[in-house]
Amino acid sequence: MNGVPASQAEFGGFAGLLGAAGPLARSLEGFRPRVAQQRMASRIDLALHARELLLVEAGTGTGKTFAYLVPALLSGLRVLISTGTRTLQDQLYHRDLPLLAGALGRPARVALLKGRSNYLCRARWLGLPQQGELIASSRDLAAGELTRWAGSTHTGDLAELPGLADADALRGQLSSTRESCTGTRCAEFSRCHVVQARRAALDADIVIVNHHLLLADLALKEDGVGDLLPSVDAVILDEAHQLPDLASEVFGISVSSRQLDSLIGDLRTQLRDAGLAAEALRFAGELEAAHERTRDELRFARPLGAAAAAGWPEDDLRVQHCLGELEQTLVTIAEELDAQAQAPGPQQCALRARALASGLAQIRGDEEGGAGARTIETLGGGFTLRWLPYEISKRFRALIARSAGAWVFTSATLAVGENFDHFASRLGLEQAATLRFESPFDYQRQGLLYLPRGMPQPSDARYTDVLIDAMLPLLEASGGGAFVLFTSHRALRRAAERLAPLLPPELPLLVQGSEPREQLLRRFRASSNAVLLGSASFWEGVDVQGSALRLVIIDKLPFASPEDPIVRARIEHLRAQGASPFTLYQLPEAVLALKQGVGRLIRSEQDRGVVVICDPRISERGYGAVFRASLPPMPVTREREQVLQALHELRAAS
Repeated sequence: MNGVPASQAEFGGFAGLLGAAGPLARSLEGFRPRVAQQRMASRIDLALHARELLLVEAGTGTGKTFAYLVPALLSGLRVLISTGTRTLQDQLYHRDLPLLAGALGRPARVALLKGRSNYLCRARWLGLPQQGELIASSRDLAAGELTRWAGSTHTGDLAELPGLADADALRGQLSSTRESCTGTRCAEFSRCHVVQARRAALDADIVIVNHHLLLADLALKEDGVGDLLPSVDAVILDEAHQLPDLASEVFGISVSSRQLDSLIGDLRTQLRDAGLAAEALRFAGELEAAHERTRDELRFARPLGAAAAAGWPEDDLRVQHCLGELEQTLVTIAEELDAQAQAPGPQQCALRARALASGLAQIRGDEEGGAGARTIETLGGGFTLRWLPYEISKRFRALIARSAGAWVFTSATLAVGENFDHFASRLGLEQAATLRFESPFDYQRQGLLYLPRGMPQPSDARYTDVLIDAMLPLLEASGGGAFVLFTSHRALRRAAERLAPLLPPELPLLVQGSEPREQLLRRFRASSNAVLLGSASFWEGVDVQGSALRLVIIDKLPFASPEDPIVRARIEHLRAQGASPFTLYQLPEAVLALKQGVGRLIRSEQDRGVVVICDPRISERGYGAVFRASLPPMPVTREREQVLQALHELRAAS
């Protein structure tokens, strides 16, 4: 059979495996053969065995998940699959891979590996003095539920607690961090859930991780600190469009109030438990005082509660002085702990203090770290200081070059038009092979793109109010079932204020931030006539099929704000190199973001709906053609009456 797995040979390759007479069509309810899926699977299989770099854009409906899982299962190779979200991680592990393995008759050892913040730390749990009070602090966990689960869980995966939200502060108290973990010196090491998950990964044929963990592990390997993930023959990265920004974040440096508060708390407990009660009080008190002075100074420089990051205050001597004082306090604590305490807990505190001091030095610019953006973000009474590198391509390329295996990057949005250059250049993947598949959906029949006439320029102060006036008749004609996607939180808040008294009672208004995202989506799907206002987190990764969503309104072309300090710094960096920031950075990033937003509408062969892009620049500016060329091939109209008629028909059919 010339090295072709028996199951492929039996069914005539991937066209047979994924075809109408194949095992998946026979075994999986609702499976639909797709030529693009078969071609994608065949090309990925070739890349896996040839150890290639491959970039694949697969439009919505291609079936890209099965297109990479099937060759991964049949390859006989050890494969690592990385996703952009924990939700997709869980879906692959708990649903997709078991289904495919059963249908193909190809069992595999599969391991799910998440970052340590997703696992119960037994040492922390057992060391909590008043577990009952801690549990009661979570609004969504029933009394005793956490205690019962902690005593019975085999994996320690916090996702097993549906009442524990991602944003719940309780998660941080139940899990460890790389800095706080004492490793083999921990009394619970032999029963550690993180260690058990890593051991399972070492023995697995397929390991499922997320991008953040993968990138963090690559960075650690580069530093020689550790090797979290097993060596594999191939890496497949889904939702790969998220990688450049995530890599910049992971390869950067941050120091936050949360890290400092955690260290202060551990100084008190770890030193006290090591018999250093006096030192515990002194060190924790000194660090707390320096932290509070820095927090107060940042409050003066930038009001706390502001969610957006601000550029680095080069000329604010008081801020610089406080940060320098905080850095020196951390250095002194680390030095004194090294001299006084050899117990694991105090030594781990010393390592963390030294790491935070080093991070502060680089963020402040005292250490050479290359070109990057320095920002301060203040939120919820705390702060986060960051240094993010401008250029990650050389570092990322060097890291993956150390692996002799295949690397496959796939997403619905990697290319600008037919061109992969923007994504490839940001990650140093210019030599990768590329492949692009259009969505198989019939957009000529299923969709309609409306570009309204008469809208002011987005810079006009009246823009959001005019937008509300223009879209209200559309919302009423569609009977809700609408996403309204905004490029800024300010516009979203203004729209919520205006729409709340204007929408009829039968069209419930759901606003991002009023409830957790998944809860809003559940309410939206159940309603069938709701209007959901969302910003960045609703532009991608949201899948609403059927008539519950029949209208998507986009307020502006999603250019990143030049007032954002990171964006501004990247623009200045490109200009300094003699390059065009708009052509090389701002425009392609906006095109990819718009493709994600428009992609919320048509998610299955049965979906139908209207996309409205209100920004007049898509019609009036020369670069508007670049946006239009990257969108699905829907019919385009500028006639309001035609759109209202289409929406009335969609409402009647819902």
